[in-house]
Amino acid sequence: MADEALAREFDEHRAVLLGAAYRVVGSASDAEDIVQEAWLRWAGVAHEEVRDVRAYLIRITTRLALNRLRQQKARREQYVGPWLPEPIVECEGPEAAVELADSVSMAMLVVLETLSPLERATFVLREVFDLPYDEIAETLGRSEAAVRQLAHRARGHVHARQPRHRVDKARHSELTMQFIAAAGTGDLAQVVALLAPDAVLISDGGGKKTAALRPIYGPEKIARWLFGVMSSNPGFELVTAALNGELALVAYFGDEPDTVAFLQTSGELITELYLIRNPDKLTTVPARHALE
Repeated sequence: MADEALAREFDEHRAVLLGAAYRVVGSASDAEDIVQEAWLRWAGVAHEEVRDVRAYLIRITTRLALNRLRQQKARREQYVGPWLPEPIVECEGPEAAVELADSVSMAMLVVLETLSPLERATFVLREVFDLPYDEIAETLGRSEAAVRQLAHRARGHVHARQPRHRVDKARHSELTMQFIAAAGTGDLAQVVALLAPDAVLISDGGGKKTAALRPIYGPEKIARWLFGVMSSNPGFELVTAALNGELALVAYFGDEPDTVAFLQTSGELITELYLIRNPDKLTTVPARHALE
Protein backbone atom coordinates (compact mmCIF):
# COMPACT_ATOMS: atom_id res chain seq x y z
CA MET A 1 0.00 0.00 0.00
CA ALA A 2 1.41 3.39 -0.99
CA ASP A 3 2.49 5.76 1.80
CA GLU A 4 -0.18 8.29 0.81
CA ALA A 5 -2.93 5.68 1.03
CA LEU A 6 -1.54 4.43 4.35
CA ALA A 7 -1.58 7.94 5.79
CA ARG A 8 -5.09 8.59 4.51
CA GLU A 9 -6.40 5.37 6.05
CA PHE A 10 -4.71 6.15 9.36
CA ASP A 11 -6.05 9.71 9.41
CA GLU A 12 -9.60 8.39 9.07
CA HIS A 13 -9.18 6.92 12.56
CA ARG A 14 -6.93 9.57 14.14
CA ALA A 15 -9.65 11.27 16.22
CA VAL A 16 -10.79 7.94 17.64
CA LEU A 17 -7.20 6.92 18.43
CA LEU A 18 -6.55 10.22 20.19
CA GLY A 19 -9.67 9.59 22.23
CA ALA A 20 -8.53 6.08 23.16
CA ALA A 21 -5.06 7.25 24.22
CA TYR A 22 -6.43 10.23 26.13
CA ARG A 23 -8.85 8.07 28.11
CA VAL A 24 -5.99 5.83 29.22
CA VAL A 25 -3.34 8.46 30.07
CA GLY A 26 -5.44 11.57 30.80
CA SER A 27 -2.96 13.79 28.97
CA ALA A 28 -3.64 15.43 25.61
CA SER A 29 0.05 15.96 24.85
CA ASP A 30 0.92 12.36 25.71
CA ALA A 31 -2.02 11.16 23.61
CA GLU A 32 -0.62 13.03 20.59
CA ASP A 33 2.77 11.38 21.08
CA ILE A 34 1.16 7.97 21.45
CA VAL A 35 -0.84 8.33 18.24
CA GLN A 36 2.28 9.41 16.38
CA GLU A 37 4.03 6.27 17.61
CA ALA A 38 0.99 4.22 16.59
CA TRP A 39 1.35 5.63 13.08
CA LEU A 40 4.97 4.45 12.93
CA ARG A 41 3.86 0.98 14.02
CA TRP A 42 1.04 0.99 11.47
CA ALA A 43 3.41 1.95 8.67
CA GLY A 44 5.49 -1.15 9.35
CA VAL A 45 2.86 -3.91 9.52
CA ALA A 46 1.61 -6.28 6.84
CA HIS A 47 -1.65 -4.48 6.12
CA GLU A 48 -3.18 -7.22 3.99
CA GLU A 49 -3.35 -9.36 7.15
CA VAL A 50 -5.37 -6.78 9.11
CA ARG A 51 -9.10 -7.58 8.90
CA ASP A 52 -10.47 -4.73 11.03
CA VAL A 53 -8.28 -1.65 10.70
CA ARG A 54 -10.12 0.41 13.32
CA ALA A 55 -9.97 -2.30 16.00
CA TYR A 56 -6.35 -3.07 15.18
CA LEU A 57 -5.31 0.58 15.50
CA ILE A 58 -7.23 1.00 18.76
CA ARG A 59 -5.43 -2.04 20.16
CA ILE A 60 -2.00 -0.74 19.13
CA THR A 61 -2.76 2.69 20.54
CA THR A 62 -4.09 1.34 23.83
CA ARG A 63 -1.04 -0.88 24.30
CA LEU A 64 1.25 2.10 23.75
CA ALA A 65 -0.88 4.24 26.08
CA LEU A 66 -0.68 1.58 28.78
CA ASN A 67 3.11 1.60 28.51
CA ARG A 68 3.11 5.40 28.76
CA LEU A 69 0.82 5.30 31.81
CA ARG A 70 3.23 2.96 33.58
CA GLN A 71 6.12 5.26 32.73
CA GLN A 72 4.21 8.19 34.25
CA LYS A 73 4.03 6.55 37.67
CA ALA A 74 7.19 8.16 39.04
CA ARG A 75 6.18 11.55 37.63
CA ARG A 76 2.76 11.31 39.24
CA GLU A 77 4.28 10.37 42.62
CA GLN A 78 6.46 13.50 42.57
CA TYR A 79 3.66 15.80 41.43
CA VAL A 80 2.83 18.73 43.72
CA GLY A 81 -0.74 18.42 44.99
CA PRO A 82 -3.64 16.56 43.31
CA TRP A 83 -3.20 15.45 39.69
CA LEU A 84 -6.12 16.11 37.34
CA PRO A 85 -6.36 15.20 33.65
CA GLU A 86 -5.78 17.83 30.98
CA PRO A 87 -8.91 19.41 29.50
CA ILE A 88 -9.48 18.92 25.78
CA VAL A 89 -11.69 20.55 23.19
CA GLU A 90 -14.57 18.51 21.81
CA CYS A 91 -13.61 16.00 19.14
CA GLU A 92 -14.79 16.76 15.62
CA GLY A 93 -16.63 14.44 13.25
CA PRO A 94 -19.71 12.26 13.75
CA GLU A 95 -17.88 9.09 14.80
CA ALA A 96 -15.70 10.91 17.33
CA ALA A 97 -18.74 12.74 18.68
CA VAL A 98 -20.62 9.50 19.27
CA GLU A 99 -17.68 7.85 20.96
CA LEU A 100 -16.96 10.91 23.08
CA ALA A 101 -20.19 10.37 25.05
CA ASP A 102 -19.61 10.60 28.81
CA SER A 103 -16.32 8.71 28.82
CA VAL A 104 -14.09 11.80 28.61
CA SER A 105 -16.01 13.95 31.07
CA MET A 106 -13.72 15.24 33.79
CA ALA A 107 -15.69 13.35 36.45
CA MET A 108 -15.27 10.07 34.52
CA LEU A 109 -11.55 10.66 33.96
CA VAL A 110 -11.06 11.35 37.66
CA VAL A 111 -12.70 7.99 38.41
CA LEU A 112 -10.51 6.26 35.81
CA GLU A 113 -7.46 7.68 37.60
CA THR A 114 -8.33 5.48 40.59
CA LEU A 115 -8.16 2.26 38.53
CA SER A 116 -5.02 0.22 38.00
CA PRO A 117 -3.42 0.68 34.57
CA LEU A 118 -4.71 -2.72 33.39
CA GLU A 119 -8.21 -2.04 34.71
CA ARG A 120 -8.25 1.34 33.01
CA ALA A 121 -7.12 -0.04 29.65
CA THR A 122 -9.61 -2.90 29.88
CA PHE A 123 -12.46 -0.53 30.73
CA VAL A 124 -11.65 1.72 27.76
CA LEU A 125 -11.38 -1.16 25.30
CA ARG A 126 -14.51 -2.93 26.52
CA GLU A 127 -16.91 -0.24 27.71
CA VAL A 128 -16.01 2.54 25.27
CA PHE A 129 -14.97 0.65 22.13
CA ASP A 130 -16.78 -2.65 22.73
CA LEU A 131 -13.85 -4.86 21.75
CA PRO A 132 -14.34 -8.60 22.40
CA TYR A 133 -12.61 -10.08 25.43
CA ASP A 134 -10.27 -12.27 23.37
CA GLU A 135 -8.90 -9.24 21.50
CA ILE A 136 -8.46 -7.33 24.74
CA ALA A 137 -6.62 -10.31 26.21
CA GLU A 138 -4.26 -10.38 23.23
CA THR A 139 -3.73 -6.62 23.49
CA LEU A 140 -2.86 -6.72 27.20
CA GLY A 141 -0.99 -10.01 27.21
CA ARG A 142 -3.40 -11.58 29.71
CA SER A 143 -5.74 -14.56 29.62
CA GLU A 144 -9.34 -13.99 28.63
CA ALA A 145 -10.48 -15.05 32.11
CA ALA A 146 -8.15 -12.47 33.70
CA VAL A 147 -9.45 -9.77 31.37
CA ARG A 148 -13.05 -10.59 32.28
CA GLN A 149 -12.13 -10.16 35.95
CA LEU A 150 -10.39 -6.85 35.20
CA ALA A 151 -13.45 -5.65 33.32
CA HIS A 152 -15.78 -6.70 36.14
CA ARG A 153 -13.72 -4.88 38.80
CA ALA A 154 -13.32 -1.76 36.69
CA ARG A 155 -17.00 -1.63 35.76
CA GLY A 156 -18.07 -2.08 39.37
CA HIS A 157 -15.70 0.62 40.59
CA VAL A 158 -16.78 3.12 37.94
CA HIS A 159 -20.49 2.49 38.42
CA ALA A 160 -20.14 2.88 42.19
CA ARG A 161 -18.62 6.33 41.70
CA GLN A 162 -21.10 7.57 39.10
CA PRO A 163 -24.19 9.64 40.00
CA ARG A 164 -27.30 7.51 40.47
CA HIS A 165 -29.35 9.83 38.30
CA ARG A 166 -28.30 11.33 34.98
CA VAL A 167 -28.27 15.12 35.25
CA ASP A 168 -30.09 17.02 32.54
CA LYS A 169 -27.61 19.04 30.46
CA ALA A 170 -29.88 22.07 30.53
CA ARG A 171 -29.91 21.98 34.34
CA HIS A 172 -26.12 21.55 34.45
CA SER A 173 -25.73 24.59 32.16
CA GLU A 174 -28.13 26.58 34.34
CA LEU A 175 -26.14 25.84 37.48
CA THR A 176 -22.90 26.66 35.71
CA MET A 177 -24.22 30.04 34.59
CA GLN A 178 -25.54 30.78 38.09
CA PHE A 179 -22.13 29.92 39.50
CA ILE A 180 -20.39 32.22 37.01
CA ALA A 181 -22.74 35.07 37.88
CA ALA A 182 -22.23 34.61 41.62
CA ALA A 183 -18.47 34.21 41.43
CA GLY A 184 -18.07 37.05 38.93
CA THR A 185 -19.98 39.51 41.12
CA GLY A 186 -18.31 38.42 44.36
CA ASP A 187 -21.53 37.03 45.87
CA LEU A 188 -20.08 34.62 48.41
CA ALA A 189 -23.47 33.79 49.95
CA GLN A 190 -24.87 32.79 46.55
CA VAL A 191 -21.85 30.60 45.77
CA VAL A 192 -22.34 28.85 49.12
CA ALA A 193 -26.03 28.38 48.34
CA LEU A 194 -25.19 26.68 45.03
CA LEU A 195 -22.92 24.10 46.68
CA ALA A 196 -24.14 20.83 48.17
CA PRO A 197 -23.45 20.28 51.89
CA ASP A 198 -20.89 17.57 51.04
CA ALA A 199 -19.37 19.43 48.07
CA VAL A 200 -15.66 18.96 47.36
CA LEU A 201 -13.16 21.07 45.43
CA ILE A 202 -10.02 19.53 43.91
CA SER A 203 -7.48 21.88 42.36
CA ASP A 204 -4.39 21.12 40.27
CA GLY A 205 -1.70 23.76 40.14
CA GLY A 206 1.26 21.40 39.70
CA GLY A 207 3.34 23.66 41.96
CA LYS A 208 3.16 26.40 39.33
CA LYS A 209 -0.10 28.11 40.34
CA THR A 210 -1.93 28.57 43.62
CA ALA A 211 -3.88 25.40 44.39
CA ALA A 212 -4.96 23.49 47.47
CA LEU A 213 -2.63 20.60 48.23
CA ARG A 214 -5.59 18.53 49.44
CA PRO A 215 -9.28 18.43 48.56
CA ILE A 216 -11.43 21.08 50.23
CA TYR A 217 -14.78 19.98 51.67
CA GLY A 218 -17.87 22.01 52.52
CA PRO A 219 -19.57 25.02 50.88
CA GLU A 220 -18.16 27.71 53.20
CA LYS A 221 -14.55 26.53 52.95
CA ILE A 222 -14.79 26.08 49.19
CA ALA A 223 -16.33 29.52 48.61
CA ARG A 224 -13.81 31.32 50.82
CA TRP A 225 -10.88 29.55 49.14
CA LEU A 226 -12.22 30.44 45.68
CA PHE A 227 -12.73 34.10 46.54
CA GLY A 228 -9.31 34.20 48.16
CA VAL A 229 -7.69 33.01 44.93
CA MET A 230 -9.76 35.41 42.82
CA SER A 231 -8.97 38.40 45.05
CA SER A 232 -5.27 37.74 44.64
CA ASN A 233 -5.68 37.58 40.85
CA PRO A 234 -7.86 40.57 39.89
CA GLY A 235 -8.74 41.27 36.27
CA PHE A 236 -9.89 37.84 35.12
CA GLU A 237 -12.89 37.16 32.89
CA LEU A 238 -15.13 34.14 33.40
CA VAL A 239 -16.60 32.53 30.29
CA THR A 240 -17.92 29.11 29.28
CA ALA A 241 -16.39 26.74 26.74
CA ALA A 242 -17.16 23.23 25.45
CA LEU A 243 -14.42 21.01 26.87
CA ASN A 244 -14.40 17.25 27.45
CA GLY A 245 -17.86 16.97 25.98
CA GLU A 246 -19.40 19.25 28.59
CA LEU A 247 -19.83 22.90 29.51
CA ALA A 248 -16.79 24.13 31.42
CA LEU A 249 -15.90 27.42 33.05
CA VAL A 250 -12.70 29.16 31.93
CA ALA A 251 -11.02 32.10 33.67
CA TYR A 252 -9.03 34.23 31.23
CA PHE A 253 -6.41 36.88 31.84
CA GLY A 254 -6.38 38.74 28.58
CA ASP A 255 -6.32 36.17 25.79
CA GLU A 256 -4.78 33.31 27.78
CA PRO A 257 -6.61 30.74 29.90
CA ASP A 258 -5.60 30.80 33.55
CA THR A 259 -7.98 28.24 35.07
CA VAL A 260 -10.45 25.66 33.77
CA ALA A 261 -13.22 24.53 36.11
CA PHE A 262 -15.55 21.58 35.69
CA LEU A 263 -18.67 21.41 37.84
CA GLN A 264 -20.32 18.13 38.74
CA THR A 265 -23.92 18.45 39.86
CA SER A 266 -26.64 16.36 41.45
CA GLY A 267 -29.25 18.18 39.39
CA GLU A 268 -30.06 20.53 42.25
CA LEU A 269 -26.67 21.62 43.59
CA ILE A 270 -22.98 21.51 42.70
CA THR A 271 -21.33 18.48 44.28
CA GLU A 272 -17.78 18.56 42.88
CA LEU A 273 -15.50 21.21 41.43
CA TYR A 274 -12.36 20.31 39.50
CA LEU A 275 -9.97 23.21 38.88
CA ILE A 276 -7.02 22.84 36.50
CA ARG A 277 -4.54 25.69 36.92
CA ASN A 278 -1.24 24.12 35.90
CA PRO A 279 -0.37 26.07 32.72
CA ASP A 280 1.24 22.97 31.19
CA LYS A 281 -2.22 21.38 31.12
CA LEU A 282 -4.01 24.29 29.46
CA THR A 283 -2.22 24.27 26.10
CA THR A 284 -5.21 22.80 24.24
CA VAL A 285 -7.72 25.29 25.70
CA PRO A 286 -8.72 27.90 23.09
CA ALA A 287 -7.47 31.46 23.41
CA ARG A 288 -10.12 33.98 24.46
CA HIS A 289 -10.50 35.48 20.97
CA ALA A 290 -11.22 32.02 19.52
CA LEU A 291 -14.46 31.85 21.53
CA GLU A 292 -15.90 34.97 19.92
